[in-house]
Amino acid sequence: MITIGLTGWSDHDLLVINKSRKLEDYASHFPFVELDTSFYAIPSEKNMLSWMNKTPENFQFIPKAFQAMTQHKEWIDFFPSQEIMFQHFIAAFNPMIESGKVKSFLFQFPPFFHFTDENLVYLKNIRSWMGDLPVAIEFRHSSWFTEKNQPLTLTFLENHQFIHVTIDQPQTPGNSIPMITATTSKKLSLFRLHGRNYEGWLNSSGPNWREKRTFYDYSEAELISFVPIIRSLENTSTEVAVIFNNNSGGHAASNAKYLQKLLNLTFNQLGPQQLNLFD
Repeated sequence: MITIGLTGWSDHDLLVINKSRKLEDYASHFPFVELDTSFYAIPSEKNMLSWMNKTPENFQFIPKAFQAMTQHKEWIDFFPSQEIMFQHFIAAFNPMIESGKVKSFLFQFPPFFHFTDENLVYLKNIRSWMGDLPVAIEFRHSSWFTEKNQPLTLTFLENHQFIHVTIDQPQTPGNSIPMITATTSKKLSLFRLHGRNYEGWLNSSGPNWREKRTFYDYSEAELISFVPIIRSLENTSTEVAVIFNNNSGGHAASNAKYLQKLLNLTFNQLGPQQLNLFD
């Protein structure tokens, strides 16, 4: 099974019929969404229940781990211990977990999270704290995939039931990894598409750097090139979830719809669609 989703539901004007119903409109087109707001703050119960109620029964979320859980921030600034931080995060998502609406949690690590013994221990702790919940791992430093470390990294992820995230991004020095098409979970593979805005990725500071980084429109040829990669992942996973993160210019939705046509996919049990903009 191949599914397609986007990062967030607020930045895709192409999908929106009613600005007060952005999530409902989104859920009429795609079967899951990457939830980015949980990176900046652990969601409230009110928001959690609202998102669940606005989406079909089989719609799912891929929540990003809170920023202190991936060492973008210091955990001590938020919680008395790391373990309590993880407990609080899981408790917040418990309604979504119990309803089967979490496809996987996404741990996206920063470029300064290198392949070290200390960081391997931290990943082991994450597995312990997250229990048997599905967890996808995305690295941003090339040390994890050097010729020597790549087989060690993939074996480690598989042994600890982590989902390896295959990514497409510009190959910039210091904050990118190569596209490693590999499966470490028989249940799920993630293919995350960040666009190929080299300058945006190279300059990861200054005003609006996040928007500049994800400003990219995949060409037809580039989208076609993803088909055999996705099919390869499909051979070794029950599900391949493709995530378009090139959303600052509004390109993610149209790119995703075109890839859906290339793969001849039909998503069932979506929300009611008021107007099909893509016929």
